[in-house]
Amino acid sequence: MKEHKNIVILTGAGISAESGIKTFRAADGLWEDHRIENVATPEAFELDPQLVQRFYNLRRAQLLEEKDGTRIVQPNAAHRALAKLQNETSHKLTLVTQNIDNLHEQAGSQNVLHMHGEILKMHCKKTQRIFPCEQALAVDDLCECCDETGNLRPHIVWFGEMPLYMDTIMQSLSNCDLFVAIGTSGNVYPAAGFVEMANQAGADTLEINLEESNVASAFDKAIYARATDAVPQWVDSLF
Repeated sequence: MKEHKNIVILTGAGISAESGIKTFRAADGLWEDHRIENVATPEAFELDPQLVQRFYNLRRAQLLEEKDGTRIVQPNAAHRALAKLQNETSHKLTLVTQNIDNLHEQAGSQNVLHMHGEILKMHCKKTQRIFPCEQALAVDDLCECCDETGNLRPHIVWFGEMPLYMDTIMQSLSNCDLFVAIGTSGNVYPAAGFVEMANQAGADTLEINLEESNVASAFDKAIYARATDAVPQWVDSLF
């Protein structure tokens, strides 16, 4: 593989699944036995905020659960390899994730672009101010910025909302010489279209996945294996 100077990496649910985090959308289209429109849209939050808060409280609790003072869900070898690539080389690396967990940060990655939001944050739907959140949210919680109840919601991009950091991501894709997608299905746009943007920029493209994604044909190369095996090996090849 030739030397690359400007790398964009996209990670999806597959990389966190190997740390024990369930992928949100099952084969039947349900999220943890819930219809997507009941827990992952602004309309759902307006209709039944208690259900929506409870759904994300459980997701947050899973990420924070401890045993003997240690988090049960830990970053895996793939997360650590990407942190090594970012922190120990001269490559310019833009790390974009569709995941709402903080496993990249726990592994040591910095400036991660969480395009779908972060479960350990909340925001006020009135002022859009963002706050850390490591506790269960309730409908009647008082927001410190607007001094009202009912406005705090998980800092998650729901269906029908615009993903975060898109200007930065598109600028990075337009300038990259290597794009790598790890653990992504290629089902959800705009992320599924990133490989085409990279192709238009003349970048090399690589898919690392358990199986072919829906956009596998758009990639120059592919590695089909567990992320915990394939990503460290690929990163070592760059060194």
